[in-house]
Parts: sequence; structure tokens; C-alpha cells
Amino acid sequence: MKRAKNTISTGASFDLNQFLAERTEAVNRALNRYLPAVQVKPATIHKAMRYSLFAGGKRMRPALCLAAAEACGGTDEAAIPLACAVECIHTYSLIHDDLPAMDNDDYRRGKLTSHKVFGEGIAVLAGDALLTQAFEIAAGFKPTARYATAQIIQEIAVAAGSKQLIAGQVADLEGEGKKLNTAQLRFIHERKTSALLGCSARLGGMSANCTPAQLQALTDFGYHVGLAFQVIDDILDVTQSTEKLGKTAGKDLTAQKATYPAIVGLEKSRAIAKQLTAKAFESLKPFHGKAVALAALADFLLKRDC
Repeated sequence: MKRAKNTISTGASFDLNQFLAERTEAVNRALNRYLPAVQVKPATIHKAMRYSLFAGGKRMRPALCLAAAEACGGTDEAAIPLACAVECIHTYSLIHDDLPAMDNDDYRRGKLTSHKVFGEGIAVLAGDALLTQAFEIAAGFKPTARYATAQIIQEIAVAAGSKQLIAGQVADLEGEGKKLNTAQLRFIHERKTSALLGCSARLGGMSANCTPAQLQALTDFGYHVGLAFQVIDDILDVTQSTEKLGKTAGKDLTAQKATYPAIVGLEKSRAIAKQLTAKAFESLKPFHGKAVALAALADFLLKRDC
């Protein structure tokens, strides 16, 4: 994909690698505190939860949450519980997506998937446990002037619920082997990917007591980042190797899943990704240069070689 013009400068002095390394370390420390230790009975479930949660992911959703908080003048301390909550939900969704009854994948983040290591039953329960763990963590949120703890819980519940994240997975399953149009495919991507990315950004802003205008900008940003990210994922699934992806390449084609390349072709898919990327950067303009970390993250996520 040719690079879309970045309308928000990330600043020559901004070090994304350092930002990610520091936030990942902080999130991992917090997750380690929040999750029961491996020795806590029943040990198998806690080992399985930790296996997937600490499998080496880039922590992009927590990073978006923390970067959004920064853009709105907030602190990592206030946002980290919410960053951890969205990572628990994201990991639960991956565990369940990889199950034989769903995407039937053997590898995730370059490692064997949960059900390949612990069996299907424990994998299902590990996902369930991480989902509920997310709400336990989020329940500790300290309310701000604009956002009560109940609003935070509702935000997460809606994003992860039957109208968003789960809706996307249902539509994805029901679409296998069928000829979908772009509107139907967008419905899937909006819910499977945009919903939680948008939630991550919104939660970061809410932790910083953001204004309604800032919250809308973060909503728009998360939506377009999520769609563009998934279109690029579709492209990479047919253009990259399993080794480079860290997960099974070509599995969408094997499973007869609808993807942008399958429906509109590679070149048009790249054009759509470019347009969505430009809109994501455009969404950051209301922050007047204070969303440097968000812009850098978008640049990293959306300008992968496809």
C-alpha cells in the first residue's frame, strides 16, 4: 500500500518504539497484578489465561488507550486499568476466534493457540475468565467529573457485546462460503475490529475527563483505524507468509471467508485502505498537535507493507 499523507505530524523527536516499550512494560506489570497467580487453584485456568495474555502481543489496544489519554491531558495511572481491561477482552476474543468451531487456527502471535496447548474446554473457559476479568478490573475505575464508573462499564459491555464484537464474529461465521458484498463485509470489520479499537481510544479519553468534542474525535479515529487495519489484514493474509504474520497465512481463503481482496481485488483494497488511513489522521486534527502518540501509532498500524 502506498503511504497516505500524514496530516498530523508525529514530531521528529517522538520515539514510538520507546513509547510502546514503556507502555507495554507498564501494562504487563499491571496485568500481572490483576490476574490470579498461576498457583491459585484451579491452577490450570490461571496458567491458560496467562499463556495467551502474555504471548507477546504488541499491546496496541492498551497503547491506543494510553495515547488517547495523553492527547486529552490525562495520565497513564488513570488509564492503565482501562487499558488492561481492553487487552483482556481482546485476548479472550482471540482465544475463542482460534477455536476449531470458529477460525480453527493453530498459531497466534507465533505460538501455538490456547486450545492446541490446553485443549478446547480449557481454552473456552480461559476466554470466559479473561472477559469477566476485564469487568473486574474496569470496576475499579475512579470516576471523573464527566464519566462515572457505570459509564465505563457500559462502554466496555457495548463494545464487547452482541451488537458489536460478537455481532462481527457471528456475521463472519455466517458469511463463510457465501458471496458477500462490501457493505456486509464492512459490517463485519466495523464490529470485529473497529468496535474494540474505538472503545480503547474512547476509554483513554474518558479516563482523562475528555470533552464531548474530544470523545467524538477519538470515536472517529478508532473507527477509521479499525476499518483500515482490518482491510490491511485482509491484504496481508494473501500477500505475506505465516512466518512474517505470526499466524497462519492464507487461512481466510481456505475457510472461504469474505475479504476485501476476494470481493474487490488487491489494488482496490489498497486504495480503500489508503482512504481510510487518511480519514483516521484527519480525525486527529481537533487535538491541535497534542495527539502525537496517537498519530505515530496510526502510522505504525496502517502503513504495514501490503
